[in-house]
Amino acid sequence: MKVVLSTWGRFHFFHLARQFEKRGVLERIFTTYPMFKLRDEGLPAGRIQSDAVIGTFLLGKARFGLQYPPLDRPLQHLMVDVHDRYMQRRMPPCDVFIALSGSGQVIGAEVQKNGGAYICERGSSHIAWGDDMMAEEFERWGLTPVRTSQRYIDREEVEYRQCDRLVVPSNFVKRSFVERGVSADKIEVNGYGADLGRFQKVAEPPVDQFVVLFVGGVRFRKGIPYLLEAFRRFEHPNKVLKIIGAVLSEIRDYLSTAPLDGVEFLGIVPNSELPTHMSRAHAMVLPSLEEGMALVQAEALACGCPVIATRNTGGEDLFDDGQQGFLGPIRDPQFIADRLQLLADDPALRERLSHSAQQRLLTIGGWDQYGERYMDICRAVMGKAALTAVNQA
Repeated sequence: MKVVLSTWGRFHFFHLARQFEKRGVLERIFTTYPMFKLRDEGLPAGRIQSDAVIGTFLLGKARFGLQYPPLDRPLQHLMVDVHDRYMQRRMPPCDVFIALSGSGQVIGAEVQKNGGAYICERGSSHIAWGDDMMAEEFERWGLTPVRTSQRYIDREEVEYRQCDRLVVPSNFVKRSFVERGVSADKIEVNGYGADLGRFQKVAEPPVDQFVVLFVGGVRFRKGIPYLLEAFRRFEHPNKVLKIIGAVLSEIRDYLSTAPLDGVEFLGIVPNSELPTHMSRAHAMVLPSLEEGMALVQAEALACGCPVIATRNTGGEDLFDDGQQGFLGPIRDPQFIADRLQLLADDPALRERLSHSAQQRLLTIGGWDQYGERYMDICRAVMGKAALTAVNQA
């Protein structure tokens, strides 16, 4: 078996590449991430092909929360076209081509014509489902939605139909595809592995303060307004909400009038400091409207920090409601406030959830298990591709 990967940036695809390299089947990984950022990925240099000029510029803008749709959109279109042409010139023969959604339409079709199999990997909800969700959210706050390019939506929807298998990280994502008419039989759920060696309980939460933590980009997609309102409603004589992550330009006007008493914006912090922040928090809240599988939840659980999350975060695939944290609906600040109140008013309950969170992580598979499940998926699509070739002969 020979496998080729394609991804925008890095995401989880380099974890997958290492798994395939370990099993001797990785042929190449194509990426728009800069090579100097990939030196520590543990892959032979010859396995990585990078066309990174446009991707590096967009990555830098995103890291500092800078958005400018009139420029961003044509640059994204150009990056797609350049990546297609780059792969076409360098594509080796393969049995299975696995592409992050949006990056596989052209090469996927060519691989299939040559008798190979094409897997489309989508890391978050169906592109049109998510776009409609976020347009609705912007309108709720009196803002003009920044819609995804229709050209990009059309491209991904072609990929969903064209691929031999669609792989997603959580059951929430699968439901979003089924709601948009994709057959459940075509979708495989393969939750990401969790590399939790660095994440463990290294401190205790303070006894004279109740610390709530959020980790992620500060944007509407993450449900920030509902978090801030929940924190306002939550009653405690000495409470603090620590927000770690870049503040995107889209939400700055909202934040200028939002309830921010007791809220601390810490910006981007080194990954090495996250275990301490998570260990010292009484709870981490992730009120996202949509994301595939936020591994920050698993990291917090590993540090003994109970998680309060919406069901649109992939959390249901990571922990049990009421056992290691709480899962609830989107756009419901009262749900969040009530669970924070419950944890603050019942320290014994919080301790039980904290202990159970650390135990739960022992049952979450690592990247080796993720890689083995992917090998099974590849074997299955190769068999399907071979059968199709025979029937067409």
